[in-house]
Amino acid sequence: MSTDYYAVLGVSRDATPDEIKKAYRKLARQYHPDVNDSEDAHHKFQQIGRAFQVLSDPQKRQMHDLGGDPFATGAGAGAGGAGFGQAFTFTDIMDAFFGQTGGATRGPRPRTRRGQDALIPLRIDLAEAAFGTTRELKVDTAVLCPTCSGSGAAAGSEPVTCEICHGRGEVTHTQRSFLGEVRTMRPCPNCRGFGTTIPSPCVECSGDGRVRSRRTVTVKIPGGVDSGTRVQLSGQGEVGPGGGPAGDLYVEIEVEPHDIFTRSGDDLHCTVTLPMTAAALGTTIDLPTLEGETTPLEIRPGTQSGTTQTLTARGVPRLRHAGRGNLIIQVIVETPTKLDDSQSDLLRQLAESRGEERPQGHVQATHKGVFGRLRDAFGPH
Repeated sequence: MSTDYYAVLGVSRDATPDEIKKAYRKLARQYHPDVNDSEDAHHKFQQIGRAFQVLSDPQKRQMHDLGGDPFATGAGAGAGGAGFGQAFTFTDIMDAFFGQTGGATRGPRPRTRRGQDALIPLRIDLAEAAFGTTRELKVDTAVLCPTCSGSGAAAGSEPVTCEICHGRGEVTHTQRSFLGEVRTMRPCPNCRGFGTTIPSPCVECSGDGRVRSRRTVTVKIPGGVDSGTRVQLSGQGEVGPGGGPAGDLYVEIEVEPHDIFTRSGDDLHCTVTLPMTAAALGTTIDLPTLEGETTPLEIRPGTQSGTTQTLTARGVPRLRHAGRGNLIIQVIVETPTKLDDSQSDLLRQLAESRGEERPQGHVQATHKGVFGRLRDAFGPH
């Protein structure tokens, strides 16, 4: 009878992957030859590694649950796995007709592969987005395993050639169909196509060659970025399986709303509210800027509500280009809503002196669009 790998790790048959990994790490530390010099420690350590190799692989675990031995010679190969009428894909037929049959092989796939890219959001204020900043970020990603340096094997051990595929990474799969007997090459279920197995996986990373860790990275945000801009940090993403090269880290910018300014492209907009008297007589106000300073803004006498003024090159610096946008100010004239008797008398005197005791207002037509003007010019009269 085959070995009960559940009993080897001391877990139940419905144990979760995390429970299996936890049990393996505990036993591997207990029976590792470097810390346990008993006579049977080496044998138990290898048996623990084989148990983890089976129970951490869904296909091997299913084979074990059905009473088979995933390490038996020929497992997953030959004609025993398929019967007449079993479905096969178009790829299988193409492989059969174009040379990927029998002894033809594509070779084992490498254990070392490039890691995935990572994306993290970063909220900054408008001034930081405009002029740039440097931030220290905490990043939780996969890093190179410090114990095995990415090999996935425990200290003093190394991957060995797969006993099933003999290092090819593939096994022959035979099927019967209306075309006859079709032989195809499939990834070896024992080594998962690598051509090698790891009898004694690293205790720290469980054979993956990488572990998750929180680290600090420094990101420099250039001036002129906006919400949605992504800053790329090459080689700062996830370390790949088998200690492969790391992917890239992308920092996606989100700019927080500002209390005074709104942004439109490289331009900034703000609103200045003035009392009626200041708009009529004119004045100069200290206007805040994005730099945190103030600049004088002259309000000309007779300024009307809705008038805009532009301060050139006081907006947002252009990303990857020279120059800055503009600062556009809209003036809103505030009409007083509460007047005492003396104030009302003064305004009546002003209206009388200007001949505006009973103003009728100035009524005019709404400006027509271009199509309306063309219709009036060429239409029937």
